[in-house]
Amino acid sequence: MDRRPGLSARLKLTLSYAGFVLLGGALLLAVVWVFVLRWMRDIDPGDIQRKYGIVIVVGPDRSDLLQGFYPAAAAAMALLLVFGLLGGWFLAGRMLAPLTRIADAARTASNGSLSHRIRLRGRNDEFRELADVFDTMLEQLESHVDEQQRFAANASHELRTPLAISQTLLDVARTDPTRDQGELIERLHSVNTRAIDLTEALLLLSRGDRRSFAREPVDLSLIAEEAAETLLPLAEQRRITLDVTGERAPAVGSAALILRMVTNLVQNAVVHNLAAGGTVTIHTESRHDASVLRVENTGRPVPPELVPTLTEPFQRGTQRIRADEHAGVGLGLAIVHSIVRAHDGTLDLVPRPAGGLLVTVRLPGGHAEVSQQASSPGGACKIR
Repeated sequence: MDRRPGLSARLKLTLSYAGFVLLGGALLLAVVWVFVLRWMRDIDPGDIQRKYGIVIVVGPDRSDLLQGFYPAAAAAMALLLVFGLLGGWFLAGRMLAPLTRIADAARTASNGSLSHRIRLRGRNDEFRELADVFDTMLEQLESHVDEQQRFAANASHELRTPLAISQTLLDVARTDPTRDQGELIERLHSVNTRAIDLTEALLLLSRGDRRSFAREPVDLSLIAEEAAETLLPLAEQRRITLDVTGERAPAVGSAALILRMVTNLVQNAVVHNLAAGGTVTIHTESRHDASVLRVENTGRPVPPELVPTLTEPFQRGTQRIRADEHAGVGLGLAIVHSIVRAHDGTLDLVPRPAGGLLVTVRLPGGHAEVSQQASSPGGACKIR
């Protein structure tokens, strides 16, 4: 934005300090005038001698004091002006020094360097509070930028792989007419489906990050049952038991996004379960100010140091899943984390001592009425 040049804040403060100093000096001189000089009178010794017949020796009268007072007052005001300007300039510089450092840090950040920190020392005041807030903002911005750059690099790599495979399959179909066209079409269809799933997952993740959705009353227990019914064929294929328990858990948010969140959690629990005979428990409950969803599954032990990375994009845990076993695109828990964060909730991942993972989602409780078709308290719906 183009602005007309104006006085600097330091010069304005300097003029303000000098103005107050001059005002204080003028008030003092006014007090001297009102309470001292105003009541003094001019004394004529000759007039007193003629009137009273005596000679009185007196000091300086009012006229003498006024003649000496005006030059001294002018000199004092000039001295106060110089003192106010110099002192004001110095004090304003000291006061605005933290603001200058903050401005330099903002200028550095605007040029693309987010690693710079102010780290203003001293006791807490308005400027140091502003510097601390600015440092926190820079830290968060640097973290978000690094995350976005890493995500963009991973997304480009993940999208490039199916596109490269598709190009290879098309080249084979064009150069080798004797190749089984049905097999090539099937493989091409599979690769194209994976690319579409990845693109949709990226769009869904972006939608959650932007919080661009309408909020409405939802019930986590109903959504949990719907997700379990959707993934029942996958669970039966892997001989996994889905156990849905709990009570009504009202919340407020996007029903579609919350359904995708629960579906991703259950699908992740099924896919990363034991080869056969494992269980996945989905439990919902309502607390004072939050609705809780817990998804617990058996499976291989999860190293504790791996848990913080599971919500990062394109992280698939310790084991690799074949394409025919719903390998996903590596965005399942990342989407879950994004949706939970967009709904102002919390996501906790805890490894089970016997193997597997316990995922707990807490969403702010909904105060509006939700559908009354939720599971009855203490009820259970076991799906095999």
